[in-house]
Formats: sequence, structure tokens, C-alpha cells
Amino acid sequence: MRVPEILLAVVMTSLASCATVQADSPAELNDLEIAHVAYTADNIDIRYAHFALALSDNPEVHAFARTMIRDHNAVNEQALALLEKLEVQPQDNFLSQQLVENSVRLVDEMSKLRGGAFDKRYAENELAYHQAVNALVANDFIPNIENAEVKSLFQQGLEIFRAHEKHAQMMVEQLN
Repeated sequence: MRVPEILLAVVMTSLASCATVQADSPAELNDLEIAHVAYTADNIDIRYAHFALALSDNPEVHAFARTMIRDHNAVNEQALALLEKLEVQPQDNFLSQQLVENSVRLVDEMSKLRGGAFDKRYAENELAYHQAVNALVANDFIPNIENAEVKSLFQQGLEIFRAHEKHAQMMVEQLN
């Protein structure tokens, strides 16, 4: 099993174990909880990207990180505008909290790396993160979102984030 596959397994296992403790499954979250998970996941990836810009000297890593910042900020702005239009607020939940907890541990781990070791770890994490989140969005969130506008936003975002996954895969291959 390669490192990205291990990371994906860890993320999915973490999500699954968290789900069994506090809810039956991520698919049972309501639209406002799903919105909070997505917003949280976007902000985490933005944080990782800023971290990469600060610690990496690799132009490819920098280009990818700038793309993450641009695209995730754009999706978050659209999501916030839609929530404002609908006059609702996203709802914090077990999955959002687990994502934040996991990101703190990962940032701590990556902060100890430099050079090629950091670049490789960042790229592998981005691939695994996008694989896990894209699977969650496609398989659990989109089929269960009730509001048509929210569902449409998630479908559009998923297309963007699938492109990120492919970009991350290329970056991993280049760094290996």
C-alpha cells in the first residue's frame, strides 16, 4: 500500500470511527451540517496551502498551493453567499470537529519537515485529502442534500476538487 493509499485509509477510518461514536453516518448530516463540513474542509486546505507557501521552495508546490487558496476561497465565498440568501447558518458537527483535530496533528507533523521531505508529504496529503473528501462529497453528501441550490453548489465544487485531485496525483508522481 502506497503512502497516499495509507493516508486515505486513515482519513476514511477516522471519519467512519467518528461517525459511529456521534452519529450513524456522514450521510445522515443535514444540509447545514454538510455545509459546515465543506466550509471547514476548504479552510483546512487553505491553511495547508499557506503552510506550503511558507515552507516549500518548490515552484510546482507553490503553484498548486496558490490554486488551492484561489479555488477553495472562491467556493467558500459562493457557499457563504448562498447561506446568506437562504438566511441560514452552517451547523458545527462531529465531522467538522474531527477534520480540525486531524489537521492540527498533520500541521504539527509537517512543520518538522523541510525541503523535498516536506514537499513530498504535502503532495501526498493533498492527494489523500482530496480523494477522501471527494468520495465523501460524491457518495454521502450530494445524494443526501435536500436543497437544490446547495446540491448544485456541491456538484460544481466537486468538479473543481476532482481536478485538484488529478493535479495532486501528478505532483506526487513528479516528487517520487
